Amino acid sequence: MVNTAVQRLHNQQLVQTILQTPAEVVGWLGAAQAQEYQHAKWALGMRLPHGITDSAVEQAFNDGSILRTHVMRPTWHFVTPADIRWILELTAPRVNMLNEYMYRQLELDEAIFQRSNAAIIQALEGDKHLTRVELGKVLKQVGIVAEGMRLGYIVHRSELDAIICSGPRRGKQFTYALIAERAPHARILQRDEALVELVKRYFTSHGPATIKDFARWSGLTVADGKVGLEMAKPDMVEEVIEGKSYWYAASMPVRTEPVPAAYLLPPYDEYTIGYKDHDEILDPQYLEKIRNNIFGGVIMINSQIIGAWRRTFSKGTVIIETDLFRSLTDAENEAFATVLEQYGEFLEMPVIVAKN
Repeated sequence: MVNTAVQRLHNQQLVQTILQTPAEVVGWLGAAQAQEYQHAKWALGMRLPHGITDSAVEQAFNDGSILRTHVMRPTWHFVTPADIRWILELTAPRVNMLNEYMYRQLELDEAIFQRSNAAIIQALEGDKHLTRVELGKVLKQVGIVAEGMRLGYIVHRSELDAIICSGPRRGKQFTYALIAERAPHARILQRDEALVELVKRYFTSHGPATIKDFARWSGLTVADGKVGLEMAKPDMVEEVIEGKSYWYAASMPVRTEPVPAAYLLPPYDEYTIGYKDHDEILDPQYLEKIRNNIFGGVIMINSQIIGAWRRTFSKGTVIIETDLFRSLTDAENEAFATVLEQYGEFLEMPVIVAKN
């Protein structure tokens, strides 16, 4: 029987990665949740060979090798330029349906979205990059009220309509650019092609997982997941565990032994956010300790969550505060020290663990 938690570690490239660049990680995962941008860079970095740095991931973002946009559920995700259009065309209708109530509350309709999209295109054409506030000023000039949440949803809709995505950062500020200019060679797929492609990406990179896991991750329906999985079945393996069907790619070697390593998972990492349930990675006795923070920063030994962490910065040093649910063995302490060292190398600064 496949060890679900261990297999996921390997398939998510957290052990002996086969990937070399941030874009390869994003493409492998299909999309990677990224609303916590600074932490999301580490989510990519820890799936790459040791030596990759935060600044290297930042450069990949700024040069457009990876893009950031609202694409699923809805929240920020990293996607590749090649994948951005077909994923949006597949997922945007569901996200728009979720947004419909707020569109009505903010008095936003199709006529306004057509006007706002046209104004945004005109303002960004020619490889221009503008912040959200600057886009708000552009919209105000054409008579569209665009402040606060209203501006946020107008910009969000422009992302869902595949008009704009992330541009390079301007200092610490995020900018927007035209997808047509940022991803000129983006693939276009028919809906069924896109659905089976996303299903394959998910179950290859996140499997073993259930159809409900896929639906939660993608924001699509369980029915969509079943249709996509039916088309992808020749490339998939099914394993029934405690009455539930788990699927993973036949191309991925089966791993059964726990991996003797520690992991410093950032908030909203795909290893935690990518599934509906977390029984495989969290001992029930720790449920009260983790509460709702399972999507925060968590510490894992082998494939199991054994604590939480958060970081602060002081005078060029990153300070890690931990909340361990149990004592660590000598071997586990050594593994934890190793991952802290790797994290410091990624950030290119010393790491200190705060005393509890």
